[in-house]
Order: sequence, then C-alpha cells, then structure tokens
Amino acid sequence: MHFILSRQVPSVSNFHDSIAGRLLRRVHWFEDSLLALMLLTMILLAVAQIFLRNIFDTGIIWGDPLIRVMVIWVALAGAMVAGRNNAHISIDIISPWVNFKTLKLLRSVSTLFTAIVCGIMVYHSIDFILLEVEDGSMAFSSIPIWVCELIIPIAFTVLTLRFIICFMLILTSSATSSDLSKE
Repeated sequence: MHFILSRQVPSVSNFHDSIAGRLLRRVHWFEDSLLALMLLTMILLAVAQIFLRNIFDTGIIWGDPLIRVMVIWVALAGAMVAGRNNAHISIDIISPWVNFKTLKLLRSVSTLFTAIVCGIMVYHSIDFILLEVEDGSMAFSSIPIWVCELIIPIAFTVLTLRFIICFMLILTSSATSSDLSKE
C-alpha cells in the first residue's frame, strides 16, 4: 500500500476484483455522479435565472437561495472527492529535506490531526443542525434550513473516516524511499 506517497486510492492485490472493491468503485461512481449532477443543476439554474431576468423581467423565486445552498453542497461533496483521491490542499515544504522515516511520521501526524479536526467539525455541525431544528427556520419554500445544512455533518463524517483510514494505511504502509520520488 503506497497511499501516503501517491495521489491514487490505496490498492491491495486483488482488492479491485473483490466484492468490496466493486462496491467501493460504485460508491465512488455515485459520489462523482452526484457531484457532477449538482454542479450541472446549479449552472443550469443560474443560467435560467439570468435568462428569465434579462428577457422576461422575472425569475424563479426560490432559485437564488437554492443556488447558494447548492454551492455549499458542491463544495463539500468536492471536498469528499478530493479527500478520497488524496488531492486536497496541502503545503509540502518539508519532504525534500527529510528522510523517509521522518516523512512517514510527519504524514501520519498530519493525517491524524486532519482526522481529529474533521471529527470536531462533525460534532459541532451536528450540534449546529440540532439548534437549527429547534429554531425551525425555513430556507426557502417550505424547506427547513437544517435540511439544507445536512451536508456539513455528512461530508465531515466521510472525511473523518477517510483520514482515519489513511492514517492506518500510512502506519501499515510498506512503501519504500524509492516510492517517495513518485509524488
């Protein structure tokens, strides 16, 4: 498993052919499809709003609030996909100057810290959702605002689990220093 050193999802021999591998590929396909569908819907709705306003001096009443909600959903779904592909934002200024064991230690600490921060976000986002449920505010139409915010704990739960798995893969990785040059 060379997860810490590559931008690819970790692979185990025969994993991709197993039932779990096929299921994981389907989950990834679903995530990618949902993200693409949300982005396409958001763009089409924005174009429709512009067209309706400029041509007919009207618009979809709930269009703008829905677009704002979809921006959050697309951003957090994109974060989940980026976390899955190990393509999230990172600043790598240390790796050229440290040996492989130190780099592995630093990456494991960094990944564990990221998992902890995401876990804290899960806790606080659930608390936030519960406060919104109590408040009973509406986002648009008759949709409660807490429904629109459900992506926050969902996304951070997925990210937490992915970073915990990454942390465990880093610790158990059999990567060598020659793999380091591939990154």
